Amino acid sequence: MLPDLPDHLDRMLTRLKLTAIRDQLDSLLDEAGRRELTIREALTMLCEREIARKDQRRIEMSFGLARFPFHRDLAGFDFAAQPSIDRGQVRDLATGRFIANGEAVLLLGPPGVGKTHLAVAIGREAIVAGYKVLFVPATTLVATLAKAHIEGRLEEKLTHYAKPKLLIIDELGYLPFEPDAAHLFFQLVSRRYERGAMLVTSNRAVGEWGTVFGDPVVATAILDRMLHHSHVVTIRGESYRLREKRRSGLLQKAAPAQDKTNVQPRMEGVSSS
Repeated sequence: MLPDLPDHLDRMLTRLKLTAIRDQLDSLLDEAGRRELTIREALTMLCEREIARKDQRRIEMSFGLARFPFHRDLAGFDFAAQPSIDRGQVRDLATGRFIANGEAVLLLGPPGVGKTHLAVAIGREAIVAGYKVLFVPATTLVATLAKAHIEGRLEEKLTHYAKPKLLIIDELGYLPFEPDAAHLFFQLVSRRYERGAMLVTSNRAVGEWGTVFGDPVVATAILDRMLHHSHVVTIRGESYRLREKRRSGLLQKAAPAQDKTNVQPRMEGVSSS
């Protein structure tokens, strides 16, 4: 006795994990009939729909695993409000070429100028392109490594943070590191050097990182690796949040402060474009 064809086909598609074709089979076959597709053309269309469904699910799952603090994209970034940013440079970074090459990106600037927005937007573009991404605040990263070191699980955590093709470290420099934490951070940078890309946001110029890490020698060793193959985006401008407060009349315009993030060390191999 022949099996019931609809049920049998449903089970086969399920076994093959072709769930998009299974769930939309009737409508897809109707579409193929309306368009008068050949068998080969119809099969191509079915495969395209299945791949599109799988890609969308992968992207949605990867967005969750990346642990972004919020949803931001490049279309929502106000480049007009931050004229110091080279749009071409940012859009080139969004292509993911720096990730394929295992390079570093530094987004430098005072608080509120959009560094984290750009970091998340670039991270989302990387996921769409097929890269695994992890976002972590610098304070959380350091605390996690220090705890793992005490518990004898440092290698496990270093491996965890070394796995993603792009590791985004946010707000480096807002709080100084303890000396031991600086050494742990150095181990992570060394682990990823020329193997995994990093994107770091900071309100401190790299020349001040000796203070951030509490050890100029360790800071130099970290920068030596991070700046070897790097792209630096320095944002000079006013905080979005403060600008909105000023527009509403809650704040008076203050005299422009010196932007220390404009200071860059001269090192061979550093790219600012």
